[in-house]
Amino acid sequence: MKKYIIYAAILGVGLLLGWVLFGGKSMQETEHTHDAEISETQMWTCSMHPQIMQPEPGDCPICGMDLIPAEAGSEGLSADQFKLTENAMALANIQTTVVGNVASEEHGINLSGKIAENESENAVQVSYVSGRIEKLNISFTGEAVKKGQLLATVYSPELYAAQQELLTALSLKASQPDLYQAVRNKLKLWKLSDSQINNIETTGKVKENLPVYATVSGVVTQKLVNQGDYIKQGQPLLKIANLGTVWANFDVYENQISQFKKGQDIEVTAKAYPGKVFHGKVDFVDPVLNANTRTVSLRVVLKNTDGEFKPGMFVQAEIKGGNAHRENMLIIPATAVMWTGERSVVYLKASQTASVFEMREVTLGNRLGETFEILEGLNAGDEIVTNGTFTVDAAAQLQGKKSMMNHPKEMKMESEEQETNRLTVSKDFQSQLKSVYDEYITLKDALVEGDAETASKASQSLEKSLMKVDMKLLKENEAHMRWMSQLKAIENNTASILKSSNIDAQRQYFKELSDALISAVQSFGINEKVFLEFCPMANDNNGAYWLSKEDKILNPYFGDAMLTCGEVKQIIE
Repeated sequence: MKKYIIYAAILGVGLLLGWVLFGGKSMQETEHTHDAEISETQMWTCSMHPQIMQPEPGDCPICGMDLIPAEAGSEGLSADQFKLTENAMALANIQTTVVGNVASEEHGINLSGKIAENESENAVQVSYVSGRIEKLNISFTGEAVKKGQLLATVYSPELYAAQQELLTALSLKASQPDLYQAVRNKLKLWKLSDSQINNIETTGKVKENLPVYATVSGVVTQKLVNQGDYIKQGQPLLKIANLGTVWANFDVYENQISQFKKGQDIEVTAKAYPGKVFHGKVDFVDPVLNANTRTVSLRVVLKNTDGEFKPGMFVQAEIKGGNAHRENMLIIPATAVMWTGERSVVYLKASQTASVFEMREVTLGNRLGETFEILEGLNAGDEIVTNGTFTVDAAAQLQGKKSMMNHPKEMKMESEEQETNRLTVSKDFQSQLKSVYDEYITLKDALVEGDAETASKASQSLEKSLMKVDMKLLKENEAHMRWMSQLKAIENNTASILKSSNIDAQRQYFKELSDALISAVQSFGINEKVFLEFCPMANDNNGAYWLSKEDKILNPYFGDAMLTCGEVKQIIE
């Protein structure tokens, strides 16, 4: 017996030692594992809006859809931020620049333009008589001519007859001096000089051909006739441009117009003459804006005595100073800016140690060469992407973040910004308005089902119900005028839904109909609880409202595609 007691004691001591050595450790490990599981907090996101991150399940605050578990690895980034791998940064050659203040005089405004003929120095050589071009002394376009040079010879039967008249009138000079003088003047109109007319009288010989001389020096820019052509009096023969001075025409963007004025100094350069600078002044700023390019034309007159400038040559200009002068401006490279039509955006590097980026909207000032002045949106010291911006934007879109083409808008309805005051009206009018509302609900349900045919029938019933509303029940002028404005919108959009067989078009008209009816229900009431509901993704992400008899979301703008997208914004009673 004593022996068994000793064995039992030894067994008990062994169990105690085992628990001390292994049991405590196991408990600690269990507790540690449990704590680790608790520390790993599950985040929840929206499948349609990945930027939403919440620590517990629920509904998306944007579209109202059920949240789903988010994948681990958000790395503590904000909703608008996203991260690129070092490999992606290297492959896309993404480069960044730190924004800094610069003095405005360090950056002139650079313009691109083209050399053109000085129109005020151009001349058109015409024939003063009708006839045939016996000889054309100009062989090709671009040929240089001098003032007084013989350009062409014209045979004119009219001129020949007029000279014969002169010789006849000469014999009657003493008896009919007026006739004689009239004939001489006729020849002068054809640009014959007094010496030529006197020579005809002296020699008695009639000239068959009339010479045409250059009235200006320059270059033939256009040949309008050929030798042997028959021409009429006043018909253009040649166009001659005096290239002693030329115009340099530049395009100035709309936001730069205020920087220019007539008489401003300008420096012009051309790639044809590297390192050479030509100086001039602004001669003309077009008062009319080109609606297509949103630019105005700026003109500079340049001396061209050596013929260095050729019409059509591309040139650049730099204007320093301008009308506006600021000691400090934020300047960023033009390659950093992306446009969406209405907005200008850049990508900001949000971390100095990691490749974390976020989109930032900016307000641009003047374009200064290959840079832009920043008026709002950035501060000195910010680091922005200057190379590879489209790659960064594509990454933002793929990760569902704010990007150039994916920019969530704050959507507000007029009823949220300014509460519609309730007007006192008769119960009869409220009852009639409720009948309109009931037919509206039938229409709304048809759109939820995506049934265009039923929607058309429901709109027809709504139209009939609307005709039964008696405006004479509205005694006060304010109530009457408010209903009149609402009624027109309700009638027009109801008729549009009735005529349309396209569900998308019906839903668009339904939005306008809903806005008007919402205003009516808020203004007059229908003695019934009405739920005002809102979907932020409808109407091309601009948001849209509708009325409902229940707080359950059944979206009439998307139907089954996004049936539960939305939320209750107001309860109208």
